[in-house]
Order: sequence, then C-alpha cells, then structure tokens
Amino acid sequence: MADAAGRLTKLAEEVLGVPLPVRIRAWDRSESGPPGAPTLVIRHRRALRRLMFKPGELGLARAWVAGDLDIEGDLYDALDRLAGLIWERGDTAAPHRAAALRALARPEVRAAARELLSLAGAPVPPTPPAEEVRRRRGPLHTLRRDKEAISHHYDVGNDFYALVLGPSMVYSCAYWGTAEEGVATLEDAQRGKLDLICRKLGLRKDLRLLDVGCGWGSMVLHAAREYGVRAVGITLSEEQATFARKRIAEAGLADRVEIRVQDYREIHDEPFDAISSVGMAEHVGRTRYAEYAGALYALLKPGGRLLNHQIARRPVADESAYHVDEFIDRYVFPDGELAPLGRTVGQLEDAGFEVRDVEAIREHYALTLRRWVTNLEEHWDEAARLTSVGRARVWRLYMAASALSFERNRIGVNQVLAVRTPESGTSDLPWRAREWRTGTHRG
Repeated sequence: MADAAGRLTKLAEEVLGVPLPVRIRAWDRSESGPPGAPTLVIRHRRALRRLMFKPGELGLARAWVAGDLDIEGDLYDALDRLAGLIWERGDTAAPHRAAALRALARPEVRAAARELLSLAGAPVPPTPPAEEVRRRRGPLHTLRRDKEAISHHYDVGNDFYALVLGPSMVYSCAYWGTAEEGVATLEDAQRGKLDLICRKLGLRKDLRLLDVGCGWGSMVLHAAREYGVRAVGITLSEEQATFARKRIAEAGLADRVEIRVQDYREIHDEPFDAISSVGMAEHVGRTRYAEYAGALYALLKPGGRLLNHQIARRPVADESAYHVDEFIDRYVFPDGELAPLGRTVGQLEDAGFEVRDVEAIREHYALTLRRWVTNLEEHWDEAARLTSVGRARVWRLYMAASALSFERNRIGVNQVLAVRTPESGTSDLPWRAREWRTGTHRG
C-alpha cells in the first residue's frame, strides 16, 4: 500500500481525537507526522496484527519486544509524548478514551479501520515474543508462584545485571548528592544509599541484621564490612544467592554473613535487631501485605528497627479498580503490585510498628534509572548476547519509561523507618532525624 504512514496517522488521529505527537515511518518507507519529532518506526505490518488482536498496551509491548516497532530519536521524548495516549491512567487519559469510542462509531473511521485491517496481512494472531510470561492461574502470591515470578525477573544472568547495574550490583534507587559532596557516580550514590540505611537502622558491631530480598548481597556485605553486624540475607533467586555467597567469601565475611534461598514467610529464627527490606515489598501484593508486615514485626526484638524501601503509586479514586500495567506484568515483574504510601504506612502501623520517619526520594530513582539505561545502551551488543535481543529491549523500555514516571510524579519511592517500640515507650532513636542522615549518629 502506498503511503501507509499517512493513512495510519490519519486513522490514529481520528480515533484519538488529537494530533499524533510523533512521526510515523511505515514498512513501505513512507513517513508522516510533525517534522522534528521522534519517529515511531513500524518495521513490519505484523505490528498491526499484534494491535488488532491485543489493542492497547500489551499489543504495543509485544510489537516493541519483537522488534516490529522501534523509536528513532530521543527515547525519553517519544515516551513522554505518547504517555498520555497509551500508559497514563486516571483523568488525563479519560478524554482520549472517550474520543476514541466516539470516533469508532463514525462510518468513515470504521471504513478506514477495515482498510488497515486488510493491510495487516493474514488475520492470524502472531505468536507472543518468547520473553513474555504467559498468564498465570491460581491464587496470587503463594510460595511457589512468588518463586517463579522472582526467577523470571532475576534469573536472567548475573553478567547481564552487572552490565546494567555496574560494580555495585545494587538494584534499587541510589541516593545522590552533589558533585561538591563527592557523590557524582552511580557507585558513590549506591554506597551512599546503603550507608544511609545502615545509619537509619542504628547498626553497630554484632547486632543481628535480616535483609529481606537481599539481591546480590550488597546490603549485607556493606553492613558487615562497615558496621560489624552479623547478617542474614534472603532471596528467592538461586542465581543471586550464588553470586552473593561468592562475594561474601571473597571479602572474608563468610563467618558473619549467611545467604539463604528462602521466603520471608519461612523464617523461624530468633528475633533480629534490625531488618532492611529494599525494593522487595513491591513483590508482596495487597493480599499478603498485612502478613508481610506482621511477619517482620514478629522477627524483630522489642526496640528493633525496620527500614522499608518501597516504590509507591499515586492513590486513585477507586482503589478496587487498580490494575498492574500489562507490559510490566507480562514482561518485567509478574504479579508485582504497587500501593500508595498511605496504605503502606497504615498496614505497618496495623501490624504494631511505630512509624518514625518517611523520606521520599523519587527524583533519586529517576536519575538512577537514566544511568542504568545508559549502561545498557553502551553495552547493547553484549547485553543482547547474554540474554536475548528481546530481553534487552524489555529492559530499555521498562527503565526509560520508569524514569519518566518518577520524574513526572506518577510513581514515587519512599524509605519508611518503623520501630517495634517496647511497652515502656522508650526508644534509642535520635530525636532529630538529621542526625542519621548526615552520619553523625551511628546507633
């Protein structure tokens, strides 16, 4: 078909009711759209079939991961322009959805749609990319299902993660300072985050620390080396555990740090002095969060502290209508769920915790993600070789879109410090939070 791009642009604008904010280049090399804007490249008409059979986010995600769709130009600019039409939820997207429904009722739009359907080729749904997790059945967040979800996300190769995360092997929001403060690199910022957590927890020699979702062992390694604690780190990823144990042995800390492949619901040790949970609670889910909070409370000694570092979403008017984005659920974090900060604080309090401090650091995560995207792009060929081209494409889209979400306040990340306060009400926390943030208080 001649001028496929022009016809696609016309149909999109009639359906959406607004001008298309990006250019389109179609498989026939035709182009259409605003000059100078990022270009959405439709490399194969199969992309149209993916959208025919799965309209919306999942169809677009499949086309992206398979390489049927691509973006030329600034990826962040393109995603920002498209966000209101595709990814955003809530009031900002409602007018576009309403306009789309009105447009589809018009005979001329239906005729254009039929014409484009004929261009898509055989009316057979394309096979989803191999990187996609098929829809799961059965109850959410059982021990087995959670282990499978964690394996999908984390057991893709430690070498791949090393390319993206850098030498720190920390897969959570870094804590950035200014260049004048000497915190100008990703490594410095991740070390700053780990040390901030240690100070908030009041760690000191021979205290017993539990790190829930310990990843590649960076938190327990830092706490044992710098603060002299005895630590237990738990993860559901076999690959992470193997990597963490090797790091700890090489650091000569195997007598102070233990790494287990274990679920938080399976811990029956005597109480801990402190618990860190960094980037793990997003996997817990709303149906299990009260159980999670109660389990951590029970594992702490009276006076023990919990540092819960967790991504949060904005609250919505009807919380029962909240659902996880299909791209994230099928390709990134199966069964992952985000909760508003207020709900997290409330559930920690319901479990018996006294919440003493909340620090919002969403801008820090945006910068962290941009650094990870840069690492991936600089090592693209090797990253694709270590996993697959599709997996690398998943990560590039996921991290770039997430960076924009943090920058635009669509999601946030918070460190919540909570205490299992003794019945006496006494606490050894500093009266001024600034003391642990600047490092002048060490427990």
